[in-house]
Amino acid sequence: MASLKALKGRINSVKSTQKITKAMKMVAAAKLRRAQANAEAGRPYATRLSDVVSSLASRITVGPQSPKLIAGTGKDETHLIIVASGDRGLAGAFNTNITKAARQKAEELQAAGKTVYFYLVGRKSKPLIKRVFGDAIIGEHDTTQEKNPSYDTAQAIADDIIDRFNSGRFDVAHLAYAEFESTLSQVPQVDQLIPVKPADAGDASEGASAAVEYEPDEEAILADLLPKNVAIQIYRAMLENQAGFYGSQMTAMDNATRNAGDMINRLSIQYNRQRQAAITTELVEIISGAEAL
Repeated sequence: MASLKALKGRINSVKSTQKITKAMKMVAAAKLRRAQANAEAGRPYATRLSDVVSSLASRITVGPQSPKLIAGTGKDETHLIIVASGDRGLAGAFNTNITKAARQKAEELQAAGKTVYFYLVGRKSKPLIKRVFGDAIIGEHDTTQEKNPSYDTAQAIADDIIDRFNSGRFDVAHLAYAEFESTLSQVPQVDQLIPVKPADAGDASEGASAAVEYEPDEEAILADLLPKNVAIQIYRAMLENQAGFYGSQMTAMDNATRNAGDMINRLSIQYNRQRQAAITTELVEIISGAEAL
């Protein structure tokens, strides 16, 4: 049985931890408001651009002069999965869920006989991917020094990805990230990024085709829009991830604070019982000694 001094030390230790988790929860909640606003503000533009590009892609006949980002390489053998995760932990299963979705996609592709590589954005995905796919990591982008996602960073990542695509390093690229829904829900997504999927007749939004007029022609516009679309989709994923990270961290720290409170209560009860037992034992010894006199 633990001594009273040891129990008191454990109680004080857990109280110190509770103060830290409570402070981290408050910081995450404060940062979440801005991150959520940024993610929600970025969605309409990213979604609209994706719809317009898909609509344009469905209008053209792919040929030798078509942009490679829509025509592809003519093969479907080598796939690149861009895994966008956080740079820090203490956020529950946030990073693990993104990596799990990416790994599941990789396993599906490998089962179909495809070659799979990874490009990592965010520090926390590396050990989770390396554990299983080790040598398949062919690129990384360090974002540890950035407090907030920036379009310049997304553009740099997109340029690197496009250069690798144009040099024939892969045929298809997928983007794995977590879409922010609420503080309790961040849904992992794995979307095809390169080449662009043409919109189906039944799936194309009416607005994308009816409200946009193209000059001089679709292929000329696509040549400019396609690289920008890659950067915008990566930027959106980074914004969604930041909001999801803070939401998940806030929930995790709230749970940790509650668990610490429960542990303090249990330890306090144990401490009081042992203290009462020690006092009772001392009283019995005193009374027994007095009676012996």
